[in-house]
Amino acid sequence: MSTLFTNARLIDPEMGREVTGALLVTDGAIAAILPEGDKLPKAAQTIDCNGKVLAPGIVDIGVKIGEPGERHKESFRSAGLAAAAGGVTTMITRADTIPPIDTPETLAFVLERARDQALVRIHPLAALTKGRQGREMTEIGFLLDAGAVGFSDGDAVTSDNRVLARCLTYAGALGALVIGHVQDPGLSNGAAVTSGKFASLRGLPAVSPLAERMGLERDLALLEMTGARYHADQITTAAALGPLKRAKAAGLDVTAGVSIHHLTLNEFDVGDYRTFFKVKPPLRSEGDRMAVVQAVADGLIDIICSMHTPQDEESKRLPFEEAASGAVALETLLPAALRLVHAGALDMPALFRALSLNPARRLGLPGGRLGVGAPADLVLFDPDKPFVLDRFRLRSKSRNTPFDGHRMQGRVLGTWVGGKRVFAWGKDDVA
Repeated sequence: MSTLFTNARLIDPEMGREVTGALLVTDGAIAAILPEGDKLPKAAQTIDCNGKVLAPGIVDIGVKIGEPGERHKESFRSAGLAAAAGGVTTMITRADTIPPIDTPETLAFVLERARDQALVRIHPLAALTKGRQGREMTEIGFLLDAGAVGFSDGDAVTSDNRVLARCLTYAGALGALVIGHVQDPGLSNGAAVTSGKFASLRGLPAVSPLAERMGLERDLALLEMTGARYHADQITTAAALGPLKRAKAAGLDVTAGVSIHHLTLNEFDVGDYRTFFKVKPPLRSEGDRMAVVQAVADGLIDIICSMHTPQDEESKRLPFEEAASGAVALETLLPAALRLVHAGALDMPALFRALSLNPARRLGLPGGRLGVGAPADLVLFDPDKPFVLDRFRLRSKSRNTPFDGHRMQGRVLGTWVGGKRVFAWGKDDVA
């Protein structure tokens, strides 16, 4: 089966360019990229993109799926539907399930469910320590062999430096990627917002932005000692950018990510204790947000992710400090990220470098690029199409999005995984 996409704005994050032309897909892979004016080959199917954007599918690190243990919040099927509708073709799923993914048997269950239920590619993370309790290392070698692409305890930060150093040493010897949540656990425990005048006026428990720098500097010191491969899942403050820059300049094997919520929202969005804006780490000041946006533009922060965290209504309909943290974002990741393009902070190739190319490279995956031989994981979208988000139309089981009622720009028109169409705008079911 061959498909020819014509009249498209082709986004090539690998070369850092945008060109108008056509793209040929054969047997699930990109077979040719044809600039405007080149003679077009014949194909079994031709799709006229009508001048819209065709880009590599998003590779999203840090997606929470409720299987096992919390299937009522999100299943592989519902997350796959949401991902396809959002242009996400690969989900890197977290290990903070019930029970955690800390054994090869639990990982095998996850892989089987993903294969049977999800429309998009799934690559799971495994826990770094047993039970995510920070006391004993998991069987990293066996979990790698079973299919784990990285190791993380998520927001259950290991406070015992000796245990974390042992984990990093062993992971480094096997070439495994460790993903850390850089918050000092003592300072962050129980915090609901970022400290400052706004937090004081609201009377909410707060954490200093320096807790992030402290957590990062601790992890970077252990990296210098162990030589492991490391990714900081979310850098959200200006204070953490200096240590990150120095670590990269020193040659440490470190990358960093940031969630879409910390790039597009700030601490004032909490407003009158709106719990859909309660995320972890908490939303930061506007100065921090702008500094982090610039760090993405400069390439200091490598990856933009959704940090998709579904929570049920009961856990969000509580007083702010008691409500669960997290927000869904698989379907809102792209239109929210396009705010940065419309504002002139990023161009389209730079955006997809952070959304697609860099996460694929960091995890050793073949996708994330528009190149001959690459998997035909693609998203077609209209970056200028306005709409008002209605959370009750989201495909996730949970609808805890801070963008409910917001006017957004950027409509996904189609998503392909391995050349197969898994989403078509305007249709109730996948093509």
